[in-house]
Amino acid sequence: MVRCQASEPLATFLDFLTFGHMIDNVVLIVTGTLHERDIQDLLDKCHPLGMFDSIATLAVASNMRELYRLGLVDTPLAPYFSECISSEDLDEMNVEIMRNTLYKAYLNDFLIFCERLGGATSTLMKHILQFEADRRAINITINSLDTELSRDDRRRLFSEFGTLFPSGHLDLVACDDYEQVRAVMDNSPSFSAIFSKLSSSSDQILEKLFYEEEMKRCEATFHQQFHYAIFYAYMKMREQEIRNIMWIAECISQEQKHRVTDGLVRVGGLA
Repeated sequence: MVRCQASEPLATFLDFLTFGHMIDNVVLIVTGTLHERDIQDLLDKCHPLGMFDSIATLAVASNMRELYRLGLVDTPLAPYFSECISSEDLDEMNVEIMRNTLYKAYLNDFLIFCERLGGATSTLMKHILQFEADRRAINITINSLDTELSRDDRRRLFSEFGTLFPSGHLDLVACDDYEQVRAVMDNSPSFSAIFSKLSSSSDQILEKLFYEEEMKRCEATFHQQFHYAIFYAYMKMREQEIRNIMWIAECISQEQKHRVTDGLVRVGGLA
């Protein structure tokens, strides 16, 4: 409804908010197809903000080139696909590389657009997008440990901005295990406080700490006026509320009510 009533440049800004969900939906369809899941079941699991007309046709693609030609050429993701197009068969590794390559191009494009808007929108969104780029670089590093992904390929998936760029990226590329990643982050002014709270290498704990930091940055957008970043923040905070509800429901279904507070992330004045 908001998008239908918006004029430029807000309309384009709101469109950017859907691109990340489009990327996730594409990966969901392709990955599900690789595991021979029913296409209708996959479509039902897709995020509504990331739907587009040709999404169902992605299920018949066997490589990146066909994926682009059959389903993505007429979508907003088409410009981001230039680095992904190849004749390699789609497998889980290539799909994850595709996801991160698309996100890299998307975040860079979103940052450029926000900088052109100027003012508080540019300042606040740069603060948020830099954190998102840094978080993705850290997650890519951790998830690629002990895999076939080379160091050069890992570095190519990192966004070319953020507080870790460029020296932090070079340190992350050189990491061979989790402890080395943690050592790099302990020396980072932006992430040392987050990693100091970790008592183990649990991905779930790290993910929660990242979400908490994201919520802090989103809350900061409400302290200023006359900018677009608040639309991004509102959407992210509502998504976190949904994750909180899902966590509570999962704890109840697993009869683990004592763990309810372990996964909850504070949103605004609520926890």
